[in-house]
Amino acid sequence: MKKSKYIFSNGLVDLAQTRLGSKIVFKTDDFFASANRIINPAPPIFKEGAFDKHGKWMDGWETRRRRRKGHDYLIIKLGKPGRITKVDIDTSHFSGNHPAQASLHACYSNKRIPGKNSTWITILKKKITKANSHHFFNIKNKSVFTHIKLNIYPDGGVARLRIYGSIATEKINFGKKIINLSSILNGASIIACNNQHFGKAENILAPGNGKNMGDGWETRRSRGNNCDWLILKCAKAGKINKIQIDTHHFKGNYPDMCSLQAVYLPGNISSNLIVKKSSKWKLLLNKVKLRANRKHNFRNKLMPKNKINYIKINIFPDGGISRFRALGRVI
Repeated sequence: MKKSKYIFSNGLVDLAQTRLGSKIVFKTDDFFASANRIINPAPPIFKEGAFDKHGKWMDGWETRRRRRKGHDYLIIKLGKPGRITKVDIDTSHFSGNHPAQASLHACYSNKRIPGKNSTWITILKKKITKANSHHFFNIKNKSVFTHIKLNIYPDGGVARLRIYGSIATEKINFGKKIINLSSILNGASIIACNNQHFGKAENILAPGNGKNMGDGWETRRSRGNNCDWLILKCAKAGKINKIQIDTHHFKGNYPDMCSLQAVYLPGNISSNLIVKKSSKWKLLLNKVKLRANRKHNFRNKLMPKNKINYIKINIFPDGGISRFRALGRVI
């Protein structure tokens, strides 16, 4: 099969990421390395020769060697309830101290830590885990969950746990107020992009200001006539009033120009078809000049009455954007 030249996210986000508000609320042990590191959005690193008072410093969650029966586990409270599609149990840099096996349980609870009467559902049976490896598994259960329990057998270290899925937007009351329809906190997601060499496309949906250039979407230097792009799915279909394109931190590498296209597409449509048809979408914003390190604000003059749930951002010829905001009302 021919490999696609595009990068498809298929509307999935890491539900365990900290910027959604996800937290570690319980762990049996984290003697060697803090459980909080397992949901760090950055890739795990290895520090040669780095030791602390407990031993070798590791970028992940690591428990002490268990000398009694049982196994270690931790519980993540998801920042937003969601449906899980696939997971990655990442043991990068853990070699000889990784778990022998791992499994996942999930539940729905309104409590910070689920009580004894909470019903935990097995979404991933015990799987053998290898050293210094990514372990990707598809999840068949499509129920909405609020908590994830990672079990490791019997002990050891895991660098990162990624819980890929979609936010259950039906659990959010948007009302009639103006919201950011392109916010990851409200359930927006990236469908596809043509390049994200220096910074992930998903970053432009994040709340607040970008921390640095790495906390935005940045493409490689194209060296010619080019248009880089990404397609996002709005949290909910709505009418857009205002648009903000933020090039914060991008000073010598911001795009020269930018345009926006948009459409309303009902039902579930394949990402391939969305990308294929996107070149014919209506213009939401004509090609405009951008400047360095600046918030660019625009009124929606071209599609003010249109119902929209997909937006395509075109940047000419390449470069970086920190944040994108499409402000409007859900309809």
